[in-house]
Amino acid sequence: MRFKRTLHAVIFFAALVLVWHFAVQLLPPSKRLVSPPPLDVWKYLVHATQDGDLFSAAWVTVKRLLIGYCVGVVLGIPAGLLTARFEWAKDTLGVIGLGLQTLPSVCWVPLAILCLGQTEAAMLFVVVMGTLWSVQIAVDNGVRNVPPIYARAAQTMGSRGLHTWYSVILPASLPFIVSGVKQGWAFAWRSLMAAEIYVPILTGFGLGQLLDYGRNLHAMDQVIGIMLVIVVIGLLADKILFSPWERFLHKRWGLVKG
Repeated sequence: MRFKRTLHAVIFFAALVLVWHFAVQLLPPSKRLVSPPPLDVWKYLVHATQDGDLFSAAWVTVKRLLIGYCVGVVLGIPAGLLTARFEWAKDTLGVIGLGLQTLPSVCWVPLAILCLGQTEAAMLFVVVMGTLWSVQIAVDNGVRNVPPIYARAAQTMGSRGLHTWYSVILPASLPFIVSGVKQGWAFAWRSLMAAEIYVPILTGFGLGQLLDYGRNLHAMDQVIGIMLVIVVIGLLADKILFSPWERFLHKRWGLVKG
């Protein structure tokens, strides 16, 4: 079954590459500069890998992402639990989170530069702010979606206060919390790309800077190549970090057939 699914995926993506190749061939020569064929993108990726630029930029980006994301999650989960537990927190911190969540990540860049300068701290600030509020809102919604009968059943057996929270509410909301943390990862990626493109930092060049350099040089093979690398890293993160937890929790709570 797994082999069959893998084969279907390989055939699908191979067909996409072929469609891409022939679509470019149908374009006038003047338009091919902005729509490079797959082979040109592949050549760029091979060259960037061989000279080390791609691995160096990917490492800088992933390091920034992990640090900012972890800080955002560490702050966002308690904030979400707080707004789910207390109405005063929902009416204050929850409203702030909902408002700031609608703010595009790139809007944090000017503030970060003015307050922190062209530094790594400015980069991390944008990532944290992009992650924090999405995680807070997801955790809040997850806790509120736990059926009330769980808590009432625990209370009939003597559970009270914090015991009900960490023994019943929190475990029951874990599938939603993991989904929220996964959503925070996506927002962290978007925030970091906005920061790397718009913050002219000199302490390390990430994938966002390579993407912007490709734009400035009108090197569409570089732009598309870096975009593909970003997509691949995101897919690997989902498969390695989040999918195993989601499968375990869904099976644990009977949300899928085990």
